[in-house]
Amino acid sequence: MKKLTHMSMLLLAAFLCGAALADDYYEVTVTNVTKAMTFTPVMVASTRRGHTFFTRGQAASPELTILAETGNPMPLQASLDSFDVTNSGATLGPGQSVTQTIAARGKWRHISVAAMLIPSNDTFFAVNGIRGPKGKQTLVVSSPAYDAGSEGNDELCENLPGPGCGGPDPGDPSTPAGEGYVYISNGMRGIGNIDALQIDPEFIGNYEDLLDWRNPVAVIKIRRVKN
Repeated sequence: MKKLTHMSMLLLAAFLCGAALADDYYEVTVTNVTKAMTFTPVMVASTRRGHTFFTRGQAASPELTILAETGNPMPLQASLDSFDVTNSGATLGPGQSVTQTIAARGKWRHISVAAMLIPSNDTFFAVNGIRGPKGKQTLVVSSPAYDAGSEGNDELCENLPGPGCGGPDPGDPSTPAGEGYVYISNGMRGIGNIDALQIDPEFIGNYEDLLDWRNPVAVIKIRRVKN
């Protein structure tokens, strides 16, 4: 076998370097498996290993608080150490699915997903930086509902966005203080004044039977689609 010339070695190294830095693409499909809750636009991002946007038992960041209370994903998107980030741009109803494709490269091969559940005070679901699958594998994970702990769960329409309410921004300082840390949500308790008639007349007066859930609330499928 002939020895590689210096120039050939340089070209080979450049090729291998370029191949190592080539983008991967992940197809991320989110399915809403609740009975009647709606998801706000679903954020998907490719992030670094170890980069998480919340920790259970610790206070939510201001950016996560905005997503969990209002459904607006933009501040959280801007705060992430991400290679690529997007959101679905529309709400996702019960039993519905949405698919987004995200690019990843090098250290940015972990996938994060998040959206608010409405109507609620500060409830969200999330995938918090999971390694994207290799080869032709498809990774399927489920997410429980989390409470951001940033707002009290009074279930009053004046503090809730979404179906049956459409109240003002729940980030208003007049809303009750929350628990102060992220935890697994304990669901809808029926203590407020949500107008179930606007969602399903059958549940007027007992909207918790319609809106409550038993975890998980979302199923997320992640598939590597291009090398």
